[in-house]
Amino acid sequence: MASSSNIKIFSGTTSLYLSEQIAKAYGTTLGNVTMNHYSDGEYQPSLNETVRGAYVFIVQSTFTPADNLFELLLMIDAARRASAYKIAAVIPYFGFARQDRKDKPRVAIGAKLIANLLTKAGVDRIITMDLHADQIQGFFDVPVDHLFSSTIFVPFINSLKLENLVVASPDIGGSKRANTYSKFLQVPMVICHKYREKANVVSEMTVIGDVKGKNVIIIDDIIDTAGTLSKAADLMMNQGALSVRAFVTHPVLSGPAYDRITESKLTELYVTDTIPLKKPHPKIKVLTVANLFADVIKKVFTCQSISDTSYYK
Repeated sequence: MASSSNIKIFSGTTSLYLSEQIAKAYGTTLGNVTMNHYSDGEYQPSLNETVRGAYVFIVQSTFTPADNLFELLLMIDAARRASAYKIAAVIPYFGFARQDRKDKPRVAIGAKLIANLLTKAGVDRIITMDLHADQIQGFFDVPVDHLFSSTIFVPFINSLKLENLVVASPDIGGSKRANTYSKFLQVPMVICHKYREKANVVSEMTVIGDVKGKNVIIIDDIIDTAGTLSKAADLMMNQGALSVRAFVTHPVLSGPAYDRITESKLTELYVTDTIPLKKPHPKIKVLTVANLFADVIKKVFTCQSISDTSYYK
């Protein structure tokens, strides 16, 4: 069994920026890992220190998901073959989470496939944040610690001391998340109803609820092309809102996202560092999740409850 000092935190290549902060917040340093690359694009991770009998935590978000995911799988396999006591995959952003069901014939359920791959590779636990669909936890046959950015966002929203506040969901699917914020902040909630003709393209949108004279906080888990968010912000401002701010966990920000944010009437966009920003933007502010993940890693390692680390009960 692992001793109280026998913990190792390793990082995948693209999550190094966050892993270093997590290790620092925990009070340790990252384990030494080398990624050997071959001329044909193949790569092989090498853990350059012993992990025998250690509780190994591997930090890697799976944005631009394929390469990062496969790198994570290889690192899990390397730790398992090196006789690690237990292996936890710390995946702040879980890619392919939007593929959580068959919404039309002859499509893959990508999230379930990823769960199978991680389990088969040898992972003993998953630690992640704001899954796009809660039911993805049930795809795993190992424990899943599902954290919520509300732990960070709710106190920050309170610190802004905005009057006439209203919480908004950018679509019907996010109404449960927004309702939770509404209850904790004790403010009303409105919902945006949108119609998509195809992925990443919003054709029509209406606001259900009153935003006139209100400071609006939009809550969402992922911002990809920013089409929904920018359209919602513009619509609410046109309906008399005083300001529109958005709090979104995972800043995928692909395609025209930056241009849309610039051109929109959005006042500010707050995101976490589960995914690094491609470039800075005057409207985008980043709140770190490093301390939260470090605290959860410590509680998992010492067998403490983590149920008090989230505003979702």
